[in-house]
Amino acid sequence: MSAFAPKPTVLPLPGVDPETIALLQETEAIDLHIDTLIPPRLWGYHPLHRHDRHFLRGHFFGHLDLPRMQDSGLSGAMWSITTNPFRPAGQRLAVFARNLKRFHSVVAESQGALGQVRTATQWQEVRQRGAHGVLLSIQGGNALQAAPNPAQILRDAGIVRVTLVHLTDSDFGGSSVPVPMRRSKALTPRGQAFIEVLNQERIFLDLAHIHPLAFAQAVSAHDRTQPLIATHTGVDGIRPHWRNLADDQLRAIASTGGVVGVIAAQNFLQRRGGPTDAHALCEHWEHIIRVAGEDTPALGTDLDGAIIPPRDLRDGYGLPRLVQAMRDRHWTTTRIQKVLAGNFLRAFAELRP
Repeated sequence: MSAFAPKPTVLPLPGVDPETIALLQETEAIDLHIDTLIPPRLWGYHPLHRHDRHFLRGHFFGHLDLPRMQDSGLSGAMWSITTNPFRPAGQRLAVFARNLKRFHSVVAESQGALGQVRTATQWQEVRQRGAHGVLLSIQGGNALQAAPNPAQILRDAGIVRVTLVHLTDSDFGGSSVPVPMRRSKALTPRGQAFIEVLNQERIFLDLAHIHPLAFAQAVSAHDRTQPLIATHTGVDGIRPHWRNLADDQLRAIASTGGVVGVIAAQNFLQRRGGPTDAHALCEHWEHIIRVAGEDTPALGTDLDGAIIPPRDLRDGYGLPRLVQAMRDRHWTTTRIQKVLAGNFLRAFAELRP
């Protein structure tokens, strides 16, 4: 990790060993899905200001801001512009444009503390100057459903990942939500055409949230020379749930050199009688390793995404506690570094050098 500038000092925490802090200090850490751009849209929450005493106390929103990301050692993240699926298609495109403009204003206001990243080379440049790397993403590709030229919009915005569907069935395909909203949960012709656009632009196709039928069809439609990704999910092998991925889905992503980020939502994580803290995420990572290999798991918390994390991850300083849990489970330093960022950076360099 010597290619990157030193991080701001990682904040010591009770119950976290100095050795854990030192490891995190010198290790890159990338969260593959945060929704910290949602609270500013809801009530003016400012992502550049510290919110230690947030009124929701870690329930649903208010988990992160830039000062807490820096204090906890988070080098960068996929910041998501999330689509409201209940707006008409034309309005979704206009709202996306407004949210993109708001995002750029936040980056400018940060005065260099945030740096947008489009390629692996640019990641290194941003990190060498000590900035937090922002990989801009779209959750709900149907934000661009009405766009006459979605490829140009994706290119101009510097989008690096698109979650094909979100919490509703859409014109692109079926959601994993167990409520039928369309006649079929299959990938649609429009969804297949959009995958072709993502492949053409070398943008990560994110298979979080998608129904198993549409998942399999998306894998078949996808250019297999490009790594697939599921940014924020649990696994059925630990906690059977409509939101989690089955073993064959994990293998399908791994077979392309892709990665699977584990979510920090307690209802998708916790098996009966299992851990209720950071160790719950470790159980899911360990299952991914058993099924799909050590090069597959990644970090993808979904913080600020209307979730309730395990209690020790709700205050925005959870990353050191996660690394402590990894070390308590006798993970090697190599495994820890792979999960925190190494696996994703490998896939990112393959897709977008």
